[in-house]
Amino acid sequence: MNVTSNIDSKSLLKKHFGFDEFKDGQQPIIDRLINGRSCLAVFPTGGGKSLCYQLPALTFEGLTVVVSPLIALMKDQIDQLSSRGIVAVRLDSSLSLEEYQTALSAIRSGQAKILFVAPERFFNERFRGSLMGTSISLFAVDEAHCISQWGHNFRPDYLKLAMIAKELKVERILALTATATPAVQQDIVSAFDIEDEDAICTDFFRPNLHLRTQIVSQPQRIELLTRRLKDNAPGATIIYVTLQKTAESLASTLKDAGLDAQAYHAGLNSEKRTEIQEWFMNQPNRIVVATIAFGMGIDKSDIRYVFHYNVPKSIENYAQEIGRAGRDGKVSSCEMFVVPEDRVTLENFVYGDTPSENGIKSFMQLIVDQEDEFFVSQYKLGAACDIKSIVVKTILTYLELDGHLESTAPRYESYDFKPLVPSAELLSNFDGEKQQFAKRLLACSRKKRSWFSIDVMAAAEKLGCDRTRVIKALDFFDEKGWLELKVSGLVHGYRKRKSFPDVDLISQEYFERLSVREQDEISRIDDVFELARANQCQADSLSTHFGQPLEQPCGNCTHCTNDGSLTIDPPAAQQLDDAQIESVKVLVAAHPQVLNSTRSIARLLCGITSPAMTRTKLSRDPIFGTCAAMPFAHVVEQAKKILPDPE
Repeated sequence: MNVTSNIDSKSLLKKHFGFDEFKDGQQPIIDRLINGRSCLAVFPTGGGKSLCYQLPALTFEGLTVVVSPLIALMKDQIDQLSSRGIVAVRLDSSLSLEEYQTALSAIRSGQAKILFVAPERFFNERFRGSLMGTSISLFAVDEAHCISQWGHNFRPDYLKLAMIAKELKVERILALTATATPAVQQDIVSAFDIEDEDAICTDFFRPNLHLRTQIVSQPQRIELLTRRLKDNAPGATIIYVTLQKTAESLASTLKDAGLDAQAYHAGLNSEKRTEIQEWFMNQPNRIVVATIAFGMGIDKSDIRYVFHYNVPKSIENYAQEIGRAGRDGKVSSCEMFVVPEDRVTLENFVYGDTPSENGIKSFMQLIVDQEDEFFVSQYKLGAACDIKSIVVKTILTYLELDGHLESTAPRYESYDFKPLVPSAELLSNFDGEKQQFAKRLLACSRKKRSWFSIDVMAAAEKLGCDRTRVIKALDFFDEKGWLELKVSGLVHGYRKRKSFPDVDLISQEYFERLSVREQDEISRIDDVFELARANQCQADSLSTHFGQPLEQPCGNCTHCTNDGSLTIDPPAAQQLDDAQIESVKVLVAAHPQVLNSTRSIARLLCGITSPAMTRTKLSRDPIFGTCAAMPFAHVVEQAKKILPDPE
């Protein structure tokens, strides 16, 4: 849909948002969208991506759907839009039944202009059904770099969004990201059929951000950070760490030193996270010690300091995190403390995701044994093959990309409901065939305690209708408030598109593919350490990574102030002692199906969980994690003393 519009976007900017001028890149995106074109916006963190869908949404007759993995961002933007008289809603698992129904009503009535939703919500058959028939003028995909399987934060669910957009017949698409290399940008425009001239990239380099690196030991790091915080001029500060327990312990240490600090991480409940976020936003000089869970969608312009207490896992993560500093244009410090041993923790996260070749073979055999059309629980599949859930999704996505499988609509295995009105009152709202259908449907349920369960497939067969009618009826009863509906047991549907090759061959192929991805993730860590060494202008290195080399050095980074190049010594290699070897041998004998490779033994020793480790309680054994400070690849070599014939 390409049309020419006479809408004055600048007038709308002033009228609805109170700004006189657009930020760099905003107007070209907005004008293209208003004129019916799909776009990619690559703006740095704080570059004003949200306005690129908020303003056009006001000009469209249909709904604007914003796909975002960040519930905190959704809540914040809905509050901001509401203050401007713009109706926006969200649909996510945190809503009460009443809130969910109110949001759906606003969408169906056309009152809501913008709907925020997480990507996984599209695999909820009830949600997909509720959107069918709704006119979607704009489909905005935030964090769009997640669509690239070679990007730094690949999410398999994102690859399905392009297909879903076509299924929903959306009129135009806006892909948004702050961290996309040229290769990832190409993946995005290809997936969403965006023309190259409609990909708008603004300048990555921000001269007010001064990048610094310090190579320190574990004991030196906390002393140096505390000194920096006390010596620096007061200012809002974010300190990024890798682990939740580090956030808690470091925040406690800083408090004891008389500093106003709090910990923030995904392990806190949503109320506590919101409380800390508001505490940080409402005062100019507070300190948050956080994992990567903090900062996305935070619109605080005066963050003066960003510290990386632990090294980030990729250049992209680093760029996004430092990008939260100095949005007001004033000089801000971004300092990274590099403890060489931190590399081990980062690498172990990567190595922990790659399954064994035996696990992949079991996975492929289970898929081969399915009917031509089948439903499968990703959770149960991962548990059976000892493969983490995110990797199960990735393998299934690869099978789709390679043409072996085609996904069909997911569904829930279990539907439970609690009556909120007597059956007679519910049935009195219908007559004739509809009343008889509703009566027979309710009769298909089985009473538990206060809830009733219903086998949807069995009910459809008994009633002589398709499954969709049963679900639509239950959803309608729920929407009217006659009962409370609860679903569980999500299973994903697939159709085999062609014969599978030999299981051994495809297992080896996919193991090699995942191993390549593993090495790609390790190389991302290499890139961060190379940046930290400051062998050249750090700002230029960062900008070049995103395809925008600087014309001249920044003049303010560690290299440009003649404090680089830095030497980062690798951690000293250690050997397994006799007691560790004997302990593991005992466990191998007791759990041969779990500890069946050098990689699985290395996971045990490095303290990396897996479905099988959890199920067999090996993660509670005293030996678990005793080598957590040793590089995974080194522990794999050491494991050959225990299992000399690796896979």
